[in-house]
This record gives sequence, structure tokens and C-alpha cells, in this order.
Amino acid sequence: MTERKTLNRYYPVEYDPVNIPKLKAKKKEQNRLWGIRVMAPFNMRCNTCRDYIYKGKKLNSKKETVSNEDYLGIEIHRFYIRCPKCVAVIAFKTDPKNCDYTLETGATRNFEAAKTLMDQEKKKQQAIEDEEAANPMKVLENRTKQSRNEMDTMEALTELREMNARHEKVDHEAIIRKAKLYQQELEQKEEEDCLIRELFGFVEEVDGERIRRLASDDEDDALPVKRAKV
Repeated sequence: MTERKTLNRYYPVEYDPVNIPKLKAKKKEQNRLWGIRVMAPFNMRCNTCRDYIYKGKKLNSKKETVSNEDYLGIEIHRFYIRCPKCVAVIAFKTDPKNCDYTLETGATRNFEAAKTLMDQEKKKQQAIEDEEAANPMKVLENRTKQSRNEMDTMEALTELREMNARHEKVDHEAIIRKAKLYQQELEQKEEEDCLIRELFGFVEEVDGERIRRLASDDEDDALPVKRAKV
């Protein structure tokens, strides 16, 4: 009985992979639409039913390669999806230049704070460059300001390094050992005081000297009285 799955194949001695003819796709197949499963690349709102389509929603789509359009040799693909509510067609394509997608028709892209912030930063940087190109003195002012900011940053870093160096010199284990030793000395002193009280009675410290105080009842009163014999 032959094996069900062919795992081993025989290659003859005269086999040469260079002689294998290359298969070229037909022109009709090159521009055909391929059905694939995609996820919405951004939040959008349908222009027909005004329903929202959120980023990450899985949708069936048709993909095609945009002809006569690429970026540095990278192909640009266009996707056609349908609104889950009104089944209106929405089209968007890849944007390799900005590592993003471009919405073409059928919907409106929602506001995105991160993208807007990046665009504002680019516009701000472009405005500074244009101003420096028109005014050479502005270049000198910006360089002076940048040098001052770098010096302030270096000073702050130096202070932080010195502070960290001071903290590194502190031996926390030595501090813990000293605290334990001090606690042991206190406990030992308490034990000695208790032992002295048990042996010698009440002891009071006056000006750093220990003075024994007798109790109110004298020990002599507690002794039995001996009677003389007649």
C-alpha cells in the first residue's frame, strides 16, 4: 500500500532547476480582485448611514494592486469593503510613505490625536526651517538657545549623578546592623537592671549613681524576737 502523503520525492541526476520554465500570470489575473479578510486600519464613519466602523473590526474585502503607482518600488494596494449596516462600498489604499492608510471614498476618517500631534510637529519644524532660511540671524538665535538648553540639561544630569553617587556611598546593611546592635544593648541593659532589683531590692539612680533604698518595713522588724531564759 502506498503512503497517503508524499513526503519523499526522487530527483534524477540530470535534474537542473534552472531549466524549469517560469510561470507568468496573465494580464487579466494581474488586475483581478482578490477576496481577503482584513481589519479596519482606523476609525471611520460611513457617509451613507453615518454608522461608525471602529479600528480592528474584521471585514471581508476585495484587494487590487494600484497600477502605475508605487513608492520607492513598493506596490500600493487598494481595498474595497462594505459598511456592516448599509452595505455601502468604502475604499482605502496603503500609504507606505507615511506607514499608514489613505481613505478614498465612502467614509470619513475620525479625528486622531496622535496623528494630529505629529502633523503639528512637522508643520512647526517646517516653519522654523523656512524662517531660518529667510533670516540668517534667526539661525544664530536658535543655535544659542539650543546650546543654553543643552548646558542646562547637562547641569541637571550632573546633579543627578552626584546625588546618586552620594546615595550609593550609604551602606544600608551597616545601618541595619548598628540598629540591631543598639537594640541588643538596650535589651541587655534592661535584663541587668531587672537582675539587680531582684538581688538588692529597690535601686534608684541619682546623678548617675545607683543608691539602694530600703523598703518601708525594715528587715529587722521582720526577724523573730528571742526571749531570754530566766
